[in-house]
Amino acid sequence: MIARIGIAAILLLISAGVIAQASRMEVVPPRESFSRFPLQLNSWRGEDNPPLSEEVLKVLGSDDYLSRTYYTENAVVGLFDAYYETQRQGDSMHSPLNCLPGAGWQPLDKSYLPIQVADARGVQSEITVNKYIIEKGLDQQVVLYWYQSHGRVIANEYRSKIFMVYDAARLNRSDAALVRVTSPKLGSNGSLEEAESRAMEFVKQVFPMMERFLPL
Repeated sequence: MIARIGIAAILLLISAGVIAQASRMEVVPPRESFSRFPLQLNSWRGEDNPPLSEEVLKVLGSDDYLSRTYYTENAVVGLFDAYYETQRQGDSMHSPLNCLPGAGWQPLDKSYLPIQVADARGVQSEITVNKYIIEKGLDQQVVLYWYQSHGRVIANEYRSKIFMVYDAARLNRSDAALVRVTSPKLGSNGSLEEAESRAMEFVKQVFPMMERFLPL
């Protein structure tokens, strides 16, 4: 009986501490706006896509976003980032797959893809991202996406939410971002393998830049 009372008291203290932490004004670290994200990434030249509609922005719920298409002489990729200063007020990240059926795209295959990247200091590491093959009519694309917060890259949506709760209690922060790269299969002679290779190479170009826009 005494042991149970002690455990209950400890749980109450922990709960009180979490509630007190959550009631404090959340820390929102400084960051650069996505509007300053480079338009030129080595041989890739970027162009801003048309602004999202108010209806889409309301569903997205992000505090900042980037939507661009990048071109080289013979290739094209899409880059979309959505940043959330806080996820405590009901606005939280969700899988981009939720939007695919409404846009006419259907997922054909899902897997995880490891990619060797370097950070802003040139330190090499391996990240694991989601890889989807999607199709609309005769068009096919490779989609790579992940969730990123405080220097951590997570592919699984549910793990990202677990870490959000953990970081909210530990750091008083719930800021995070969704990063998505799309690469279409080009022409009748193009292949999904080529599209995947282009997407991976573009991720390697983008990743070192992210620290300026996604606070550690």
